[in-house]
Amino acid sequence: MEIAPMLAKAVATVPDPDSTKGGLRYEPKWDGFRGIVTIDGDAVEIGSRGAKPLTRYFPELVEAFRAQFGGRDHPVVLDGEVILRSGEPGAERLDWEALSQRIHPAASRIAKLSVETPAQFVAFDLLAVDGQELLDLPFDERRERLEQLGDAMTDPLFVTRTTLDVEQAREWLTTFEGAGLDGVVAKPRARAYEPNKRSMLKVKHHRTADVVAIGYRVHKSGSGVGSLLVGLYDADGELRQVGGVSAFSDKRRAALIDELEPVVLRDADGRPVTGDGERSRFSSGRDTSFVRLAPELVLEVRYDQMEGDRFRHTVQFERWRPDRDATSCGFEQLDVPSAYDLNDVLS
Repeated sequence: MEIAPMLAKAVATVPDPDSTKGGLRYEPKWDGFRGIVTIDGDAVEIGSRGAKPLTRYFPELVEAFRAQFGGRDHPVVLDGEVILRSGEPGAERLDWEALSQRIHPAASRIAKLSVETPAQFVAFDLLAVDGQELLDLPFDERRERLEQLGDAMTDPLFVTRTTLDVEQAREWLTTFEGAGLDGVVAKPRARAYEPNKRSMLKVKHHRTADVVAIGYRVHKSGSGVGSLLVGLYDADGELRQVGGVSAFSDKRRAALIDELEPVVLRDADGRPVTGDGERSRFSSGRDTSFVRLAPELVLEVRYDQMEGDRFRHTVQFERWRPDRDATSCGFEQLDVPSAYDLNDVLS
């Protein structure tokens, strides 16, 4: 039973329940790999939003699904998120970096990581059970069936918490970030499950920071700036790369070449000095070199959250800040959420 996931449309604030016919139900927004899981007898398939199934990368979850739901007469189909938690007891949080490391081509590495950094699955919808497809049912009814099924779930399988209280959802937006979650999802209570449609609403964190332009990569077309690398000064005065800005229009890519020209570092022969960017398995085969810039230009960027000492996602260019001195752009300006134990969110 192949089902494309229902998607969410971004909104600026947590919406009031009366803004949608039938009201809204709110859930934490989990930061992991979206997965639609089908358990049919002893066969388990973890589908993803992309073309590549996640099944082979998470053997520990396959075993958990098989142990808890295998052997039934009819398939169980769950929609949810594959997550990974790390940290000391009482201070655990989502660990995106460790989760991303689980996507590895080597079977031996997959087996090793499944023991060292096991994943969890958080279910937030039930699409089929007991020989009945539930897609046409209102979400409230699907949620009730999910809770009934979830009574038998044990770690590493969970059912996400939910609330009808918009004020509690707004509180979650702030407090749960300390556990690594990245927002809140609002789901229409009376709506059927609509594959590939943006029928839900999502609210994510948005902040700004002043960062230093430290280099750029040429666009894959061979013309203009493809991405702008940015950095911040740490407590020791060292300039450290923290992420990149991309998604420029054709016109903006060309204009940036001219704007950055005065600060391009050049060697004795007048040629631009280049550096080699950080590599990972995701950049394998791609040119990661970049043109180095003198650390003089400051820009304001918009970001959602940090992962360690780097921006979690690609950030957005807001404006140049000619009034700012580059050396004043440090990590201390960043808004760091108060720590919150992930186990309290899962409970």
